[in-house]
Amino acid sequence: MKTSRLLLILAGFLLLNSCEKDNDSEFADYLVATPLTMSVEQFEAAVDIFPPQPLTVSGKIYAFGDRIFVNEPFKGVHLIDNRDPSAPRKTGFINIPGNVDIAVRDNYLFADSLSDLVVLDISNPDNIRPVARLKGVLQDHVPWPFEADIVEYDGWNAQDEILVGWEMRTERLSVSEVEGRNRGQVDFLEAAADNASGTGQGGSLARFKIVEDFLYAVDSHTINVFDISNLEAPVAGDDVFAGFDIETIFNRGDHLFLGSMRGMYIFDISNPAAPAFVSEFQHGTACDPVVVDGDYAFVTLRGGNGCGATESGLFIVDISDIHTPELLISYPMDEPYGLGIRGDQLFICDGASGLKVYDKSNVTDLQQLAVFDDVNPYDVIPLEDHLLMVGEGLLSQYRYTEAGLEFLSALTLAD
Repeated sequence: MKTSRLLLILAGFLLLNSCEKDNDSEFADYLVATPLTMSVEQFEAAVDIFPPQPLTVSGKIYAFGDRIFVNEPFKGVHLIDNRDPSAPRKTGFINIPGNVDIAVRDNYLFADSLSDLVVLDISNPDNIRPVARLKGVLQDHVPWPFEADIVEYDGWNAQDEILVGWEMRTERLSVSEVEGRNRGQVDFLEAAADNASGTGQGGSLARFKIVEDFLYAVDSHTINVFDISNLEAPVAGDDVFAGFDIETIFNRGDHLFLGSMRGMYIFDISNPAAPAFVSEFQHGTACDPVVVDGDYAFVTLRGGNGCGATESGLFIVDISDIHTPELLISYPMDEPYGLGIRGDQLFICDGASGLKVYDKSNVTDLQQLAVFDDVNPYDVIPLEDHLLMVGEGLLSQYRYTEAGLEFLSALTLAD
């Protein structure tokens, strides 16, 4: 399996975190993380369909026909019947341990399950069934418990068990004992790193993108290429090194646009099995998704977080010459996440500042049309007839108007 680079930096975090405790006291309260694991057999058999479940944390959103899929990070996918956008309803939940991204082609759903790629036949909503699993073809994205003071790993057999999450608890422990434990974390991390193992429409934060007969799945530095011409038997192709800290993927024509913490990478897929590097645009260090329209790439940069940047904004990049992308103009934002475009309307999820709508007919002079400040949006999908938005356990839909958007419906996913 491909390793997670987070394993390599956890050691430094744990040692630093232990130093922040009050060493003048003999005992202190510590947050302890214990691995949640499954056997390989349990993990592979865990993909299953359940009745509607409450959603705790909203992940990425995907639309296919009259169905909507909302990811709950590392747990699975919530299914929503959207035949009536004014009254959507939850219909089920696909349990997929370690799931973060999905994509759909002709009623086949492709999903990551830690480092595996699984395929499900969703043609019959009442009888969704797994049809294929490619093992160890993706990077493992299980988040590490950086907030924890101690990671208790003694009961985890990394050779035979798969890490699917963490259980957190608070314990009052001896300060000196904890410092000794944390010094031993490095050995654990080194051992664990050696063993880490009709198309729908996704939002701007997607890591999966289907283009005709190929699925492209990006991880932190690689484009993973899959031939899906046989939907029930995808074939993993050669991985392509793409850069560093890659977070999102967008397609326009024969090009892939990859958003990374460092900038935007552009790849040519005229030979779909072998994406070829074309150019890059660097903007420093920030979290950023990318969408493209015409001669411009729209990039939101979110600062004030683990991505390193201190300022947030919207960057508009001139890509009229695909080989030499250049910054045209930037606009300040508060804490932007996903974004989307339909015609001359630009939609930006600006965190606690709400969903913002702009007229982008003149990109050097964006005009704000509306702000929905009663929502905390994460990502959007501009469909042909209306807009989908997900954020903080709420799926909202809006009808397009000349003035921006008109509220259509809201579905509470936490119920």
